[in-house]
Amino acid sequence: MKKFLALLFTICIILLWLVTLTDIGGLGPIANRTKLGLDLSGGVYVVMEAQTDATGQELSELMKQTQLVIENRVNEMGLSEPVVTIEGENRIRVEIPGAENPEEAIREIGKTAQLRFLLADGSLVLDGSMVKDAGVAYDQERGSGYAVTLEFDAAGTEAFAAATNAAYAGTVTSAIQGVDARAIAILLDDEIISAPNVNTPILNGNAQITGNFSEDEAVTLARQIRAGALPTELAEVNSSVQSASIGIDALKMSLIGGAVGVGFILLLMLVIYRIMGLAANIALLLYIPAIFWILNLFKGVLTLPGIAGVILSIGMAVDANVIIFARIREEIQQGKTVRVAVSAGFRRAMGTIIDSQVTTFIAAVVLYQFGTGPVRGFAFTLIIGILLSIFTAAAVTQVYLLTAAENRLLGAKKFFGVKENNEALIGLRRQFAFIGRRRVYYIVTLAVMVIGLGTGLLRGFNFGIDFTGGTMMQIEMKEEADLDAVNEILRANDVTNAEIIYAGENNSQIIIRTTDSLENEERAALLDALLPAFGLDDSAVLAFEQFGPSIGDLLKQNAVRAVIFASIGMLIYIIIRFEWKFGVASLIGVIHDVLILIAFYGLFHVPINNPFIAGVLTVVGYSINDTIVIFDRIRENLRLMHKSKLEPLIDASINQTVFRSVMTALTTVLAIAPLYIFGGEVIRQFVMPLIVGIAAGAASSIFICSPIYYEICRVLDKPRYRGGDRDAARPRKKPRAGDGAVV
Repeated sequence: MKKFLALLFTICIILLWLVTLTDIGGLGPIANRTKLGLDLSGGVYVVMEAQTDATGQELSELMKQTQLVIENRVNEMGLSEPVVTIEGENRIRVEIPGAENPEEAIREIGKTAQLRFLLADGSLVLDGSMVKDAGVAYDQERGSGYAVTLEFDAAGTEAFAAATNAAYAGTVTSAIQGVDARAIAILLDDEIISAPNVNTPILNGNAQITGNFSEDEAVTLARQIRAGALPTELAEVNSSVQSASIGIDALKMSLIGGAVGVGFILLLMLVIYRIMGLAANIALLLYIPAIFWILNLFKGVLTLPGIAGVILSIGMAVDANVIIFARIREEIQQGKTVRVAVSAGFRRAMGTIIDSQVTTFIAAVVLYQFGTGPVRGFAFTLIIGILLSIFTAAAVTQVYLLTAAENRLLGAKKFFGVKENNEALIGLRRQFAFIGRRRVYYIVTLAVMVIGLGTGLLRGFNFGIDFTGGTMMQIEMKEEADLDAVNEILRANDVTNAEIIYAGENNSQIIIRTTDSLENEERAALLDALLPAFGLDDSAVLAFEQFGPSIGDLLKQNAVRAVIFASIGMLIYIIIRFEWKFGVASLIGVIHDVLILIAFYGLFHVPINNPFIAGVLTVVGYSINDTIVIFDRIRENLRLMHKSKLEPLIDASINQTVFRSVMTALTTVLAIAPLYIFGGEVIRQFVMPLIVGIAAGAASSIFICSPIYYEICRVLDKPRYRGGDRDAARPRKKPRAGDGAVV
């Protein structure tokens, strides 16, 4: 059965790659089926905020009406696959791929809905401000279906009575195509949404539109009328334009960076873990195309941050295999046969893998819940990757290793990294006294935090425009532009607090950043002055982003909430699976990692922006992942070494897992570092906090969390653990095979 499954997986992997890269089966290559985000395909997105005092259910209904109006509006613009979603409580997000005139698109989207009632001759009866309400009722006249009810104010009642009298009397001549002479046409943004005939004059200000509507049809029409009856002003708070050319370049470079990172992982796994590394690499060959097919299955959108999420999840898939391989080697070193060691290693590792991945999964779910736009794309691909990594490690890698273990040639100990005398071929020989030196780690950590945070507070943290509000424009100048001339045009258009930097090959592009949030009309006026001055047209605008000040406040609030909710969720899980002492120590490790990351950004004045928040949450989950592996070993050794004092027990546990921590951090950094080198500015903003955070997380798991757990135990159970520090100074016996750290 194992050989059959190994053969089956091999065939599936080959077929999956063929279907992914070619047109076998008529599906087409995955590249043609994957929906790309605006940052890759080009287009416009704009976030509008409703300027209303409505709250609760009233606000919810108003936003649904506004969403419906905007959907109709962008569909009428003839744009492909527009996406209109409600974001938060009072914001509408509109994504328009391929918009050729972004300024016009944003202006059109932001218009307040215009509702008008016209007679068939085109004369105005009343406007939306005279409609008090529109609702849905059962059509009692027909005895089936639904009707739309209308209620007018005093002025509307008088105007509607006169109009229905005229229409009913037959004194109106139709001048609107398709509208009966006895009808009153209801137009929303100049589009006829209903044209019911007048059956009797309506004098009391309460009308009913019948027509055997279904409930959904009646609800939709009532909402459209209410949207015009209750118009709300929409203020642009965040928008972005991305040209298709810059998106394609970013995609190519990101794919190159991803391929280089995956190549590094495949090579490292093969060199360090031999036959086990080969099995993991084969599992990764299934994992990589599968994640893109799952993304397509759920109709997900691939963005630049999403690519970063895919590459990061590949590094985490390797982590699951590393945990398994360490367990297998330990079993072999304890004298078990390779076949028995493989089975036992998988069995003992699965609990650790699930515990460690669940915590990262919690962080990814919280990130998806509180994130917006590209951050959600990052979280979504990370969620898929985590679930898929557990499957590939538990099923695919296991089948190949069990098959190899039963082969006389491939089942030799040397192919599993163990010598005939049961010593590891590669591993740490020295045992480190981590707990005994814990005060040194505390001092170093506090020094780094004080220097970094102090520098950031004194100089001021470098908040990006998505936190402070502002505008960014990237323009192709075709040659190195005179920045003084650009500054003159900015000043002439009252654009102050602007920063201009060169970009692109041979400084042929400029990026203008200003802390002033320029409205759509202001941006259009600036471009109308800037582009002709340098002989350019609208196609020269490669990208722009605009963030209103309210967006920054929302990001900060969501960031704090996300970190709090993620930490609480992981703390509860750890307490359930372990005990509260481990949970508290893990939480302190999370705080450490977040503060170290902030200190790094403060010390080196790196811009803090929306991707930084995604990086923080990912690091929180990833750091806990690493900590749980060590805590799982401590918990296991508490049962096996119950007579040992706590300090040597924790030291032994860390030494047994330290190489796994180093390898996991190394493989993950190797996977995402090429993205920082080859990827564009957007993807670098996601990768930077990940690299710093992964390093901080690996360090805190070893040097902070375990010592904190030791401190808690000393305080709460002094008689049992008294003398632990004295024991640390005593010479130790040479560790037995299997007690030391292994790869």
